[in-house]
Amino acid sequence: MGSVSVVAVSEQSFERPAPLAGALPRFGGIRLFGRLHRDSLNTAINTAWDWVCATGASGVGDRRTRDFGTFGDHSCLSFPPGAIFGERWIHIGANTLIGPYVSLSAGMVPGQQMITDPVVRIGDRCMIGRGSHIVGHFAIDIGDDVHTGPYVYITDQNHGYEAIDEPIHSQYPTDRPVRIGAGSWLGTGVVVLPGTELGRNVVVGAGAVVRGTFPDHCVIAGVPGRVVRRYRPGAGWERPSDDGGSTG
Repeated sequence: MGSVSVVAVSEQSFERPAPLAGALPRFGGIRLFGRLHRDSLNTAINTAWDWVCATGASGVGDRRTRDFGTFGDHSCLSFPPGAIFGERWIHIGANTLIGPYVSLSAGMVPGQQMITDPVVRIGDRCMIGRGSHIVGHFAIDIGDDVHTGPYVYITDQNHGYEAIDEPIHSQYPTDRPVRIGAGSWLGTGVVVLPGTELGRNVVVGAGAVVRGTFPDHCVIAGVPGRVVRRYRPGAGWERPSDDGGSTG
């Protein structure tokens, strides 16, 4: 999912913790845990965490997913989750994977009554990358077979800026529906702003900030996001002119 960062640590810059045995008190002539080596503890901790993540993941019929408006067959809500509330107005299709630390919300606070249903819809065979946020207030529709990299942010609401002397957070927000077309791919760190409509099989490059309407079969990149390549039947892949492909 998306790009992967690798941090190299040299042998000189990394020191192992001292063995536990020498630092622990004696009891009955035997140091407590004296026979446990660091490798054994490391293995035990990681094995336990793997078990917790596998067991904590939720599927259809599990307690954690029963409050969703829809939670499709063979879909999975990974553990640990992010902040999740307003499940009644969130609908998730079949064979969809919601990665760990993903936040899903409908409304500003838990228990808020919504005026649309679904507020958030995620289609079949989707994959939402680790640490992403899908924050719905009115209508976010994610089509079938959409995959995202990690840390993607999608929202249909933004604060206004009409009163220049008032704090931004206190100004009344506006809602504009968001639609992400089937078969699309959103790279790591993409931000999708209110009012965005992505066509089918669209690629959004890592770190792009998109707003507006975009056609089927295009590649979007940059801040603000612009079409950098587009497929046209009979012509193949083309690069748009300088005055084309901008966000709406």
